[in-house]
Amino acid sequence: MQQPPKRPRHLMDPDNPVRPVNDRSLTNVQRWVMSVLVVFTIAHLAIGIAIAANTVPDDALAARIGLSVISCAFGVIGVAAGILIHGNRPFARRFAPWLALGLLPGLVGLWFALR
Repeated sequence: MQQPPKRPRHLMDPDNPVRPVNDRSLTNVQRWVMSVLVVFTIAHLAIGIAIAANTVPDDALAARIGLSVISCAFGVIGVAAGILIHGNRPFARRFAPWLALGLLPGLVGLWFALR
């Protein structure tokens, strides 16, 4: 009787895994990766809206201010979404500095728009 060819040692055998997977640390890494992706994706949107506020004609000051306010809102929403992914309440007092950081793209855009 002929035996099946032996699998090379550097490959894992799906029927007999070498080591167990630590689900808790894997979940923690997945949570951090997801929150970073969400925060940076929404931050790019907020920065894009702040840049768009500066491309509006100079005589449309209300539009520039409105787009800057929308940019602030998206920044805060992005930071709040990142906090929510970790299972925390985003509007708790201890997260106030992080939420204030979400205002940064809109405030910088407003500064450039009013210059």
